[in-house]
Amino acid sequence: MIMHDLNITFVNYHTRADLLQALASVFADLAGCPYAVQPVVVDNSGNADGARETLAARFPAVRYLAAGSNVGFGRGNTLGFQAERARYYFALNPDTIIAPGRQTIERIIRFMDAHPKIGCIGPKLVNTAGAAQESCYRFDRGAIISKPLRQVRLDKKYRRIKKHVDRLQMRDFAHDETRPVDWILGAAMVVRQEVVDKIGWFDQRYFMYMEDCDWCRTMWEAGWPVYYVHDIVIQHRHARESAKVPGIFPALWKNRLAREHLKSWLKYLWKWRGKHRYFEI
Repeated sequence: MIMHDLNITFVNYHTRADLLQALASVFADLAGCPYAVQPVVVDNSGNADGARETLAARFPAVRYLAAGSNVGFGRGNTLGFQAERARYYFALNPDTIIAPGRQTIERIIRFMDAHPKIGCIGPKLVNTAGAAQESCYRFDRGAIISKPLRQVRLDKKYRRIKKHVDRLQMRDFAHDETRPVDWILGAAMVVRQEVVDKIGWFDQRYFMYMEDCDWCRTMWEAGWPVYYVHDIVIQHRHARESAKVPGIFPALWKNRLAREHLKSWLKYLWKWRGKHRYFEI
């Protein structure tokens, strides 16, 4: 199998329009890039939106994989990573855009090459207005326990919960420097092959949510630091589908993704029971 410098995997689940915009920005950014980069699309939607034919026509260099069903975020990305071996693996959401003229992908590879002891990085994510999104987090006990409460917006009502959510979201950090962090958002995360060789891929017990936190935790436990890189910037049109229905019980009753979020959170707590701490400096 050919060894690429970077494998960029997108998981598509009825996001064809976003996916096409994301890929167009990737290929524009790759113009003149000296590295071997392979984009991969894993289709969790059974080609219901015609993504396969559209990709073949517009982006023939993309490797298309049919997952067969909606296998979830972590498993979908893992399928894409395993399909094209690379020195680095980049999980990138379809609702992202790489701004033109910044050589973002080239700079990601150069950063990883220059810092061989770093296991994983997350770029700075900004919204469509250019404001920084919260994309790096802590996973000590109080922070992790507050996570589902934040999803149903209880931090807006209770000061004590807000204190823990602020710590989870690293709101005491201006996001204007590159530094180690506990974990970074799976919407845009880059992992080196040596890390995978040591700890494996995403834990597939998670269907969606917490797999990014879990993977970063496993990296730290294995001696591979995770870093937030402030001067590599990607736009992210963040939807937070699991938080659209406010209130705990209405959210769990009406919103399947809120239920998945809670299930993943419970799986994470059970897996790491008795080991809640943080690593960021």
